[in-house]
Formats: sequence, C-alpha cells, structure tokens
Amino acid sequence: QVRLVESGGGLVQPGGSLKLSCAATTNIFSIYTVGWYRQVSGKQRELVATITRGGTTTYADSLKGRFTISRDNAKNTVYLQMNSLKPEDTAVYYCYAKPPSRPIEYWGQGTQVTVSS
Repeated sequence: QVRLVESGGGLVQPGGSLKLSCAATTNIFSIYTVGWYRQVSGKQRELVATITRGGTTTYADSLKGRFTISRDNAKNTVYLQMNSLKPEDTAVYYCYAKPPSRPIEYWGQGTQVTVSS
C-alpha cells in the first residue's frame, strides 16, 4: 500500500502562485506515473497534469503555460507549481500515483486551493 501526502494548499489572491507537494511512501516511486487531479464540489474530478517515469508530462489544455509538474525521485515527491492563479482554479487538488503494468491507483487525501481576493 502506498500513501500519498499532499501539502502546500491554501488561500491565494488572483494572479498569485502556489506550489503543491506530494510525498509518497514507496521506495520505488521512480517507476510510477504520478500526477495531480482536481475536483470542485458537485463536479467530476479532472486531470491537471501527470508525469511518467521517463519525465513525459501531460497537462489539461486549459492549464498549459500556467501550471508545471515536476518530480524528485530522490525525495519520492511530485510537485505542482501553479502560477497566474484564477478563481476558477479553486478546488481540492489530489495527488495520484500508478505503478506500471498494474491496475492500481493510489490517491492522496486532497489539499484545498482557494483563489480569492
């Protein structure tokens, strides 16, 4: 069982920045595809960004250019740098991890990001 612990959420003004972190309790983190999803109450969870073991990134089209995903395998951590935040970015952000060739997904508990003046 892999545990994912997110941090870095909070309240930020429009136009501001936040950096989310997600630490994983696995020593084979480097082979996982990891990423971030977000969910607004009453709506489906949606993709924000993912990054594969090889460093290939995927972003939601609407977020390209503002959000950047990265990983530090030595720290078993994935990051999400969010810039130029907008009120519509307000959501609970969830960390995600999937091992290769296995039908298993792991999720964090979520961290709230609120963009408001």
